[in-house]
Amino acid sequence: MEAKWIWMLVTAIAPLAWGSTYYITNAVLPPGEPLWGAVIRALPAGVLLYVVRRRRPRGAWWWRSAVLGVLNTGGFFALVYAAAQLLPSSIASTLMATSPLAMMGFGRLFLAERPRLLALIGAVIGAIGVTVMLWGGGTGVHPLGILASLAAMLLSSIGYVLATRWSDGVDVFSSTSWQLLAGGLIVVPFALVVEGAPPHLDAAALAGFAYVTVIATAVAFIAWFSGLRHLGAGTVGLIGLLNPVAGVVLGTVVAGETLGLRQGVGLAIVLGGILLGQSARASRKSRVGAKNVVPVAAVEKSRMRS
Repeated sequence: MEAKWIWMLVTAIAPLAWGSTYYITNAVLPPGEPLWGAVIRALPAGVLLYVVRRRRPRGAWWWRSAVLGVLNTGGFFALVYAAAQLLPSSIASTLMATSPLAMMGFGRLFLAERPRLLALIGAVIGAIGVTVMLWGGGTGVHPLGILASLAAMLLSSIGYVLATRWSDGVDVFSSTSWQLLAGGLIVVPFALVVEGAPPHLDAAALAGFAYVTVIATAVAFIAWFSGLRHLGAGTVGLIGLLNPVAGVVLGTVVAGETLGLRQGVGLAIVLGGILLGQSARASRKSRVGAKNVVPVAAVEKSRMRS
């Protein structure tokens, strides 16, 4: 049980770091450059992690890296970048809050992970909490932003589950670096054709990309994929609901936004959904443990009688 909570804390690093990317993207990164934004975010992070491990892909991992690179990094980063600049962060985060349900569904499809009822209820409660916390109402939305956000959610949900399925025999630093490098390289030609030359970056943009690359990508993805290997897709998906929570807290602390009653209630609902979902896993383990104890006790009694 202690190991589980340790891995939950490690995994939480990722959504807490990702919660800041909407603010950073809107505040300092160049607008209208989602493809180059994805490249500049993915490639340096991939190189950084590759230097740590220095291991090249072999066999099936060449095409697996390409697939995961599109789903989890290159394509995902471009869609998130576009969504962040086409939608208010509240709406984008609300749409992304449906990812725990998607991950549970794909986990069932690809990993044969049967989601527990409490975990499903917790995911629904968490999504409702995000909606209460962030939905302001009366704000115009861009249809392309909606599509980009939903596509990013679906791509990453599939990619995270496939990364778990293909994790045997490869350390997390290597597989993460391959995904980032492949994703970034695949997007480069599209960026050149669609957006032209790389954007000029001023000092603020360079600092923003440095933070996003090192903290919100390299460190965050290592924490996220480590959690997927130890906790399962459903549990990790629920922890991902901390992403919008971090965004609200960051807006309050850094941007001077006011944390009102509605935001406080929504935050409490999100945290309640996460805790409910984790209790489902804990109660299942305790029941399994109890079932395993009975035969052992029976064996001991039979030995004493004999």
